[in-house]
This record gives sequence, structure tokens and C-alpha cells, in this order.
Amino acid sequence: MIITQKEKTTAQFKKIVSLVPSITELLHHLNLEKEVTGITKFCIHPPEWRKCKTVVGGTKNVRINTVRSLLPDLVIASREENIKDQVEEIASFATVLLTDVNNYNDALEMIDTIGRISDRPVESKQLIQQIEAAFTSLFTPVLNPLSAAYLIWQSPYMAVGSNTYINDMLTICGFRNVFAHSERYPEVDIAQLQAADIVLLSTEPYPFKNTHAEKLSETLSGKKCMLVDGEMFSWYGSRMVAAAKYFAALRNELMM
Repeated sequence: MIITQKEKTTAQFKKIVSLVPSITELLHHLNLEKEVTGITKFCIHPPEWRKCKTVVGGTKNVRINTVRSLLPDLVIASREENIKDQVEEIASFATVLLTDVNNYNDALEMIDTIGRISDRPVESKQLIQQIEAAFTSLFTPVLNPLSAAYLIWQSPYMAVGSNTYINDMLTICGFRNVFAHSERYPEVDIAQLQAADIVLLSTEPYPFKNTHAEKLSETLSGKKCMLVDGEMFSWYGSRMVAAAKYFAALRNELMM
């Protein structure tokens, strides 16, 4: 069975497998150490869980028989990060919470749903309050936002478009995404990057380094190109508290 984060189910789940790295970090924050039995190889936070949880493969190549062997009553997946056919196969033997986080409000809704169905409603509400408090100052509009291109891949270059969580974070941070007219994650070329005041190179999924930013700046005739922490822009959940502070510092550095 597949349920979504919008469903107000009253079911409670006690044996959980997470296929979403940022949600694994959230489950740790909600003190679900005993309940979580399986994670992916990309679930690097918290690091200690890599030693005591069963690794069920990657986000795109889940070892379904390994998931089955854990006898989970809940598997948490993502519409964006996981493969539809694999999610549907898992749903034949376990309840799957299929999350779909494309903006700030979706993220809060997801946290509330997971808190409710994992018997952590108080902890999840406290976290939501912390996130809302942390983001309060960021909702003050920037008068002259910088236009930005946010790169997640090279060869070919891929940027972030609309209907994505990262795009919403860019907007909240105070940037104007030059590729907001494109859906999801468009391929782009050097000429298109010229439209941006600044090019942001994410540390994930492609592991951009400062050397990439320096080389790209040279290619773009000195345009400002800088490395940014991809986890802050793309990991929804408990990471959002730290992300708000990161965005505030970035806004002060670039736009004040």
C-alpha cells in the first residue's frame, strides 16, 4: 500500500526503512533509533547509523529482497529520489509513505506526517516550530535580488528549475533563479549561464569543488561563481534549522 504525506492516517508504524537520506537524518532527530532498521548507502547522517543499520542499496537501486527481509511495516520513499517500479514492488509487502517535497510548506507537511505516524507528534511539532522561527527573518523580501544559476551537475551542466525544493530555497534565500522558467533540472550551456549575476555550484549530487568554481569563472569572463553547501539547499527535515542560518549568512554576504 502507498500513502502520501497529505493523508491523515491514524496508523502507527514501528519498523521503518528509510530510502531518503534527508529523512533518515530527520528520523534520527525524532529519536527513532530503535524503530529504524534499514537505510541507503547515501544516508550519511547520522554517521553512527551506518554501523548499526542494514544498508539496503542506493536510492535508485534498492535491494528489494533486503528490504523484505527486514519485515518493515513502513518504508519511506521519495517521488523524486526513488524509482517508481521499485517503490511499487515494495508496496506489495509493506506500507510505503511516498513523500513529495517541492517547497518549504511541503517539507513542514512531511515532518508533521512522519511525526504523527511514528508516534513522535510532540517532537515533530517542536521541530516545525524551530524551523519556522529560524526562517522568520528570511521571509523579508530582498529589494534587489541577485539573479542566480544553481548547478547540480557538469558534462553536461544541469541546473535547478521550477517545482523543486531547491528553487524555493533559492527564492527564500533572496535569489532570482534564472532557470525558473524551466521545469525541474534542465540541461544548460555556458551561454545561458551568462544571464546570471552569480553561478552557485552545489557540493551535491555532483561533488563540485572550489577549483570548479574558479575555472568556470574564468570561462565566464570573471563572473562570480561560488561553491555552496548542497545539503543546506536540498536536505529537507531537521537540516532546515541549520539551513536557515546558512541562508541568512549567505544573504548578508552577497546582498547587503
